Amino acid sequence: MKIRPVILCGGAGTRLWPNIKHHQAKQFIDFGGWTLFGKTLKRIKNPLFDYPIISTNLKYIKDIKKNLRKHKIKKYKIILEPAKKDTGAAILSSALIDDIPNKQPLMFLSADHLIDKENRLNIEIKKNVKFLTDTNIFIFGIKPNMPSDQFGYFVMKRENRLFRVAKFLEKPNKQKATNIIRKGGYWNSGMFFLRKDSLINNYIKYQRNIYKNSLQSVLKSKYRNNTYYLNKKEFIKNPKKSFDYAILEKTKNIYAIKLDIPWSDLGSWKEILLMFKKDKPKYFKRKNIFKRPWGSYINLFNGNKFLVKELIVKPKGILSLQKHFYRSEHWVIVQGKPKITLNKNVFLKKPNDTIFIPKGAIHRIQNLSKKTVKIMEVQLGSILKETDIVRYKDIYGRAS
Repeated sequence: MKIRPVILCGGAGTRLWPNIKHHQAKQFIDFGGWTLFGKTLKRIKNPLFDYPIISTNLKYIKDIKKNLRKHKIKKYKIILEPAKKDTGAAILSSALIDDIPNKQPLMFLSADHLIDKENRLNIEIKKNVKFLTDTNIFIFGIKPNMPSDQFGYFVMKRENRLFRVAKFLEKPNKQKATNIIRKGGYWNSGMFFLRKDSLINNYIKYQRNIYKNSLQSVLKSKYRNNTYYLNKKEFIKNPKKSFDYAILEKTKNIYAIKLDIPWSDLGSWKEILLMFKKDKPKYFKRKNIFKRPWGSYINLFNGNKFLVKELIVKPKGILSLQKHFYRSEHWVIVQGKPKITLNKNVFLKKPNDTIFIPKGAIHRIQNLSKKTVKIMEVQLGSILKETDIVRYKDIYGRAS
């Protein structure tokens, strides 16, 4: 029996667009001819997988169908949630439809993950499918390449040929994360692997109300054009709980599949900027290099209300003391140790440090050393032009 991929595609991406009403969901952001959801669809176009189930809401239906057409996926089912009740209800409801046999293996994937070396993921799926039972759950752990406070972790212990999960740790600070990694902890990727009957049995045991409400919302759903419209009256009875809290923290029958592959959920502009830095050759165009008295900048990608740049500040180069009316900026230092002015504060930054420049904040970059400074920058706003600069001080005589 093939593995049924279930793609969770309801995230709003609010972490990237704080205090912005009309923002893009992360999984549909065009990063230059590709989206994270599109890459997820490509990932499941493998003989290992059956046709996909996509769990989402009405707001994203057009984007989903656009991506399905682009990637030539003609067979699929869409489950539409009538309200946001977190992944606890979403995961179960998407698996309860009749299209899925009771013992079919299910692979739950997030629509907004960036995964390299996907063949290793598929090898592990194929290798572990024989261990699935009517009660156990497998989760995928990513070997950390640095201590991060942006991800959840888990620790495990070997049990025969498998690794049983001993403990979950939700987004610890960097010091605790360092200690967890030393003890063999892995990032919790949010990908799950289990049989349909195991999912049902765990909900009946630990979350009977979610099971009853979700089942009724499926049984009373309306179906047309490959889409299940879940019954709102029944669905909204569900509590707002994540799958982690509803099931994973309660059941003891969880095993880990360890992955040492490049992985990111692109959950922050820092991660996105580092992705652009890594893939710079794909985006680089010589015509997008602009010389300035302090050095130069390269426009790498102009997206929908965002612009990704690389700033190169020569030794002793100093940008003007300036502000912007229409844009905010996120910076990641990738080389050198610049002196940063932000309103009345002055910082010395080092590689991998970040800084946020709010709209209207007075700021400046100074390179006081003899080595070049490089900064990855994303500008966010309605107007992303060089004309949106008010200079207060400038050693090159450009201040108004």
